[in-house]
Amino acid sequence: MKVECTLVEQIISIHLIICVSTGVTMTEEVELQLPKNVVDGSDRISLSVLGDILGRALKNLDGLLQMPYGCGEQNMALLAPNIYILEYLRNTEQLTPAIRDKAIKFLTSGYQRQLNYKHVDGAYSTFGQGSGNTWLTAFVLRSFGKAKSFIYIDPVKIEQTKTWLERQQGEHGCFIRLGKLFNNRMKGGVTDEVTLTAYITASMLELNMSVSDPVVNRSLSCLRNSTSDLSNTYTTALLAYTFTLAGDMETRTQLLQHLDTIALQEGGVLHWTQTSSETSASLAVEISSYVLLASLSASPLSTTDLGYASRIIRWLVRQQNAYGGFSSTQDTVVALQALALYSTRVYSREGASTVTVHSPSGAQHLFEVNQNNKLLYQERALQDTEGKYSVEVKGSACASVQVSEYTPPNTKVQDMDLYITVNFKHLRSIELTTNMIIVDLKMLSGFVPDPESLGRLSSHFTFNHTLDIIQELPVQNLKPAVVQIYDYYQPSDQAETEYVFPCK
Repeated sequence: MKVECTLVEQIISIHLIICVSTGVTMTEEVELQLPKNVVDGSDRISLSVLGDILGRALKNLDGLLQMPYGCGEQNMALLAPNIYILEYLRNTEQLTPAIRDKAIKFLTSGYQRQLNYKHVDGAYSTFGQGSGNTWLTAFVLRSFGKAKSFIYIDPVKIEQTKTWLERQQGEHGCFIRLGKLFNNRMKGGVTDEVTLTAYITASMLELNMSVSDPVVNRSLSCLRNSTSDLSNTYTTALLAYTFTLAGDMETRTQLLQHLDTIALQEGGVLHWTQTSSETSASLAVEISSYVLLASLSASPLSTTDLGYASRIIRWLVRQQNAYGGFSSTQDTVVALQALALYSTRVYSREGASTVTVHSPSGAQHLFEVNQNNKLLYQERALQDTEGKYSVEVKGSACASVQVSEYTPPNTKVQDMDLYITVNFKHLRSIELTTNMIIVDLKMLSGFVPDPESLGRLSSHFTFNHTLDIIQELPVQNLKPAVVQIYDYYQPSDQAETEYVFPCK
């Protein structure tokens, strides 16, 4: 007798942000299509509406990253979004004691956890060992400098970090890359030194360091010498944000004009990718977020800048997962920073809207969004799991709408113990090698990993992995189990397969 195994739950989410003015009605269509091999009757669909772009992230502060985490960079990627959300709510006078307590709890634990990766000289590294990492140290300085307005951050530690970072500046003004950077694509391609310097300079300017500060002044000089080569889209976007913060409008205009010529435009929305053939959703989110930050950080902010930003926002919110985060670590951090800034710029204490959702079968669902329930998560279960939904918004406020489809696992198998062997290799060119691969192996329903087998995996560095699994409960009528392998920092670089087993 041949028995198949469990199907992992999938969540398919479609996000819309629709802003209307008095007397105007806007309608968008959403089409749902079930994945192949879904167990009949196992899927469910829900519709949620919020009056705030950041409401979904706020609801899931502890679950923005739906992936494993544990090193210095990943911890910061969990900590940083709390800061941007807190800043937004404080700036718009929406910060309630309950929200503040929840976010500060995450901030405090994240701060204390990050100190495990600090070196005695003030630098930080991915695992707290080896040489300090210039990029990660700048990330920490940037975040701790902002977090100190909400929680206690030891000023001595901030000063040590700032001093160490300044010592990494070369005579020509650019910063020297030290330490192992696990996210290869954070560097934006081959111009490592320029991208790193732009990131560090932006971090210092965000902390209100003056452009006349010797360190900042030298780094800006280094970056100006690099603006003649705009072949790297990631670098260009980051430079545009950095020079916007520096108040160099001439250089900013030059960079944004170039970015506009290579933008991907469709249906009134804008976004950018690294190259025309680039398929990385994570990198596209990060690049587009930096362009959005550059568009919104000018002072004074023009109507043109705000209109341009709204076209990027419409694309960006469609990339969010069901929890308000994005596909990887840094894209979640940068995108939520950009979303928070946009939300601050467009926030209004006035206005209300009505959201009407028409299902394929003709049913209607009505939601009211106003100033008293902007952050209230309104959710309803829907009946139609496939077909076209129409979302209509009228009134004088923005509405964030999400349609989520869930395909849960089905269950059961006879009594047996099994072992699984996974073989894999990276098929990309050497220039795109990764530093961290996740093997996501779903357990068969009723089975658990053998503890001794798990212990062997912790010291296993080859491309062949064997895991023993033990049955605890008898389960019947299962579907194929899924094994997925992906680049941690580039989840779109992935492969997956299903596996089945005969009973004993």
